[in-house]
Amino acid sequence: MRFSSLLSHLSAVDAASPRHLGSDPEIHGAQAIDLAGEGQLCFLESGSGLTAALAETGGSAVLLPCDEPLQQQATERGLAWVALKDPRLAFAEALDALHPRVRPQPGIHPTAVIDPSARIGAGVHVGAHAVVGAAAVIGDGCILHPGVVLYHDVQLAEGCEVHAQAVLQPGSRLGRGCVVHSGAVIGSEGFGFVPTSSGWRKMPQTGQVVLEDGVEVGCGSTIDRPSVGETRIGADTKIDNLVHIGHGVTTGRGCALAAQVGIAGGARLGNGVILAGQVGVANRATIGDRAIASSKSGIHGEVAAGEVVSGYPAIPNRLWLRCSAAFNKLPEMARTLRKLQAAQD
Repeated sequence: MRFSSLLSHLSAVDAASPRHLGSDPEIHGAQAIDLAGEGQLCFLESGSGLTAALAETGGSAVLLPCDEPLQQQATERGLAWVALKDPRLAFAEALDALHPRVRPQPGIHPTAVIDPSARIGAGVHVGAHAVVGAAAVIGDGCILHPGVVLYHDVQLAEGCEVHAQAVLQPGSRLGRGCVVHSGAVIGSEGFGFVPTSSGWRKMPQTGQVVLEDGVEVGCGSTIDRPSVGETRIGADTKIDNLVHIGHGVTTGRGCALAAQVGIAGGARLGNGVILAGQVGVANRATIGDRAIASSKSGIHGEVAAGEVVSGYPAIPNRLWLRCSAAFNKLPEMARTLRKLQAAQD
């Protein structure tokens, strides 16, 4: 589509948005600014470190920040552009417009196995070899891709999508618009065993997992159900691939958990918590609202609301940076200490 037409799909663009249409190029795709070619859209953020790429990009149009020198540079290069407060968000909307999603048609594949007691809403798609257990409830407009397995008493609110080979175990509850990606397991048994004189005694895991509205779970991630009660993931929380969430964990709204995060049973996360890759959270640890843990941090106790922590065990990020700077100097400091000790002897 023409760049001018594409702008109509961007919510932040209005009559007052600065722009330069140039030759109003035909846009057929999108790419990173340093890789874009003719007919492709790209974007640039202030402070991204890629501003120099604007002088060399082969793209035909660019979404720019509200930065007049950058806008002037794009005009001089003959690029079509529009200036926005959040170019990244606009780029996401542009991708939706350029690559509209093809949704599978409603219907049940003849190879799907659905228990007679299950309730299927209107406009639902159930793919090949999917299995829907007894007393399961699938809300209107849900999509179950091939090979999905829903155990008994699983409930999906309207508009959920479960990708191929994902499994939802007994009693799992999904709110509106949840997405579960391939290979994820929701409601698997928590790691509950009681030591006895004759070995481990399994603790029955009778609880359930609840995903509130808009939760997205990445490929290969697992969320365990507890022995009693529930594991609850707050609305609009986004979970990356290969994340493990233990039994009885509770998260607030809008959390973001990156790949290989592991959260042990009973931990509590507030609203808007961000855990970077490979963060580990210990049993019953507590993390306050909007706290952030950098990659590979180990959280064993309590993190205050709004705090940024790093390291193992996790400490305030500024202190960790100072400690990291000192780490490389430890051999020299040790030599100095030995000399001082030798001088005293």
